Amino acid sequence: MSVGVVAIGRNEGSRLRACLMSVLCSASKVVYVDSGSTDGSVEFAQSMGVFVVPLDMSVPFTAARARNEGFAQLQMVAPELRYVQFVDGDCEVVSGWIPAAQSFLDANPEVAAVCGRRRERHPAASVYNALCDQEWDTPSGQALACGGDVMMRADALRQASGYRADLIAGEEPELCVRLRAAGWRIWRLPIEMTLHDAAMLHFTQWWKRTVRSGYAFAQGAHLHGNPPERHWVRESRRAWFWGLVLPVVLIALTALVPWLGCWVLFAWLIYPAQIVRLALRGPGSGAARRARAIFQVLGKFAEAMGQLRFVAHRLSGRQGRLIEYK
Repeated sequence: MSVGVVAIGRNEGSRLRACLMSVLCSASKVVYVDSGSTDGSVEFAQSMGVFVVPLDMSVPFTAARARNEGFAQLQMVAPELRYVQFVDGDCEVVSGWIPAAQSFLDANPEVAAVCGRRRERHPAASVYNALCDQEWDTPSGQALACGGDVMMRADALRQASGYRADLIAGEEPELCVRLRAAGWRIWRLPIEMTLHDAAMLHFTQWWKRTVRSGYAFAQGAHLHGNPPERHWVRESRRAWFWGLVLPVVLIALTALVPWLGCWVLFAWLIYPAQIVRLALRGPGSGAARRARAIFQVLGKFAEAMGQLRFVAHRLSGRQGRLIEYK
């Protein structure tokens, strides 16, 4: 075998057990990076013969830093490995994925990273879980980016100097920007890769996760927003327009120009009109499309909050802290 695995997590309990069990038979070496678990995760991983890296929690946590440290440990214990499968501790790798991904990378030396279909384990448990499952249903073929679950070519990862450790979210697409700039390709296969357990059952969890996405959009646009990449510039502009500029303008008009009151109230209908427009397109049942459209529009307000938080951190010189939703 020429594949190693890096799993990251904290207090994942039975989910970590399923994660590690799903890769032990398909990988040469497995490294687990723990970020301060108190549920016995470290002891359990060690009992399975997994190399454990306790992350220094005196330094602000990011998944990017955890993956980098896991990869560094993997290179120490098995420097000959050609590929590394990254997986989050709340995910289970589907049987057959690792050999299939390895075969694809063997046959396509220009590809740096390959991923497949990540599915939500319990999509019916909440509308938020269902939204996650829809979010991950992306086209197969050559892609611009991958997610947290991905098999990477070790040489390409070393060439790119790994993930940017200071990113609180969006570290995978940012890495892919740099890999593609260096001439590598990113690929998505039309096969099952991982089962994810979001355990997102409350609106506040969804809101925090969406704020984090807005922060990632802003940071990504700041780093790679110039042509030709224009990384996450469109997503950032949409968040600013729908989540901040438009509502502020409408509220200001209501307060400063009272005689426009009726017209301003009419203008607010642009939001339900946008929901209707979005609900008429895309895959899935009518109910699924309506739910997706409602949360896409509502999410722009959360994304705008994330954008504002990034701007505040930039102006104050502070580093962002991870926005956790579970």
